[in-house]
Amino acid sequence: MSVYFVEKKGWRYDFTRKGQRYTDQWMKTKTEANRAEAKRKEEILNPNLLKEQTTGETQTDITFLELVNFRLDHVKAYNSNIHYAEHVFKARKWVALWGQQNCNDISSSMLQKFIFQRRKVSAFTANKEIMMLKSLFNFGIKKKLIDVNPVTGIEFFSVEKKTKYLPSLEAINKVIESADPDVQDYLITIQDTMGRMSEINRLTWDDVDLARRFVTLYTRKKKGGHLTPRKISMTQRLSDILSRRFEKRDLSIQHVFCHKYWSMKEGNFVTGPFIDRKRIMKTLCKKAGVKYFRFHALRHSGASIMDGNNVPIGSIQRILGHENRSTTEIYLHSIGEAERSAIAVLEKVQQKSHTDSHTETK
Repeated sequence: MSVYFVEKKGWRYDFTRKGQRYTDQWMKTKTEANRAEAKRKEEILNPNLLKEQTTGETQTDITFLELVNFRLDHVKAYNSNIHYAEHVFKARKWVALWGQQNCNDISSSMLQKFIFQRRKVSAFTANKEIMMLKSLFNFGIKKKLIDVNPVTGIEFFSVEKKTKYLPSLEAINKVIESADPDVQDYLITIQDTMGRMSEINRLTWDDVDLARRFVTLYTRKKKGGHLTPRKISMTQRLSDILSRRFEKRDLSIQHVFCHKYWSMKEGNFVTGPFIDRKRIMKTLCKKAGVKYFRFHALRHSGASIMDGNNVPIGSIQRILGHENRSTTEIYLHSIGEAERSAIAVLEKVQQKSHTDSHTETK
């Protein structure tokens, strides 16, 4: 564990690279320590910067493995745990293929061959690989590690877009009722805040204001990866749940939802927040006898209910934590009154034309 906390002192990073130890102390937050570590690794892993500073020349090439490690350090420091885990999963496949090659020796044709293989899984899978590989090489160019992006020119595959399955409120309630009490609290918190799973996992008691009945959710779904807060008013149901959990809470645990798990790093059981709970939804949906849906469907459902009851899209956007209105519109599966009125106009004109044509023939 290269970043860790020391009681009454703070956070520090401590890692070894090629037999040499690098450390710094004491920082106030884990995020600050992660970013300091990433910056230090950047200085170590990027000899180009040192050469540029001393000679004015820039040599732009490193091994693919170095580029991947450099990128992962950056993602770990500036993005969510889920985002980092996704990058690690993808990187393992890439490194197995090209890890020891220099980046400038990796050609577009090599990558295209890999993309065609991924296309056999699905167009969506292949497009995801293109997007993430392009981002990786662009990162290397931005940091002056490399000077060419071999993904440039590789085209995305066409994808047949379908309307996402949106479970009914009845189906959602069946799933919640089939869960144990702790999971019920978790699902209702997502449902009543329309929060992302990662935001609810991150929720601490410092983010809960029971007196004024609101919770503060934090997301990194913003440009630059900064944690951005937004306040969400509590429903009465959510207020009752959080009040009950607050009264029964373990004073040594800061997170509202947490679990006990085996830590490979610590070598024993520890209690901490959830990182991912995706598997549980398959079990609950099967138990409830409804078509499978994920946590995200709770956000979509809430947005559609609000839209169907004439809540302004700007309010929905702020609750969901979207930067762009267009993102919010994707969530709105209901047909608004404006669209209904437009079709009514079309129907009225068509009916009049049909009536007039019959009158003329008589």
